[in-house]
Amino acid sequence: MVSRIGFLGVIARVFLWVFLLGLAVVVVYPLLWMVLNGFKTNSQLFGNPFALPVDWSFENYRKAWNRGVSDYLTTSVLVTVTSTVATVFVSAWAAYGLTRVKIPFSGFVTGTILGGLMLAPSVALVPLVKMFQAMGLYNSFWALLILYTAFRVPFTTFLIRAYMLDLPREVDEAAEMDGCGRWTVFWHIILPMCKPIITSTVLLHILFAWNEYLFAMIFTSGSGVQTLPVGLMSLMSKHGTEFPVVFAGMTIAAIPVMLLFFFGQRYIVKGMADGIGK
Repeated sequence: MVSRIGFLGVIARVFLWVFLLGLAVVVVYPLLWMVLNGFKTNSQLFGNPFALPVDWSFENYRKAWNRGVSDYLTTSVLVTVTSTVATVFVSAWAAYGLTRVKIPFSGFVTGTILGGLMLAPSVALVPLVKMFQAMGLYNSFWALLILYTAFRVPFTTFLIRAYMLDLPREVDEAAEMDGCGRWTVFWHIILPMCKPIITSTVLLHILFAWNEYLFAMIFTSGSGVQTLPVGLMSLMSKHGTEFPVVFAGMTIAAIPVMLLFFFGQRYIVKGMADGIGK
């Protein structure tokens, strides 16, 4: 009986490894295919799209960089960094107020903030366009900064608030007895204790802002502040016959987020589990 259970365990592990290996191939192969096609010429790409490049030249990557990818990359980095800082700071401050400070109608305020999770961006496009046009922010960097921050604050607040609820209140009381104000307690005590969930929310927002397309397409159309997703579509429309150049641009755009996910995936999983679990 014991040997039979051991044999079934081995079979289960084999099937699990086969499944994981197949899943890895499904995920990795398209990325590898995209990278390799960035080294080919048009004739090589259409002649045998699944073969290795004949000449490993970085000419396509140089062309993509010079045809606007460098500007798109700069804009994406700027928008992503600033919106990440703004979103995490506003959300953490809101979560601190909702969990550590006694405020009137805190339940209603919490419900109102979390109600933002139910607002689909596509539903609000028309009023948002008119509002930003009236404010003179349409086709500007500020439009994306405000939108990325506003639409991610509810979800980020939800995660950080769930984490803060489990933090001992004795820490706040001890700090206040030592003469610390609310800001000092928040900045020097609560935030360091929330490092796991803060790290997760930072990484999640970076992934969102880096790949977001709808707002970037509508609110920066025809301007000089296009992000990588919109810029790559523009590159494809202008140089669609040079597919290796397009693949090279897509590879350049994917490298930062791939590295981020590779080195930060364990923080995302741990922080999400801690935040939602609490």
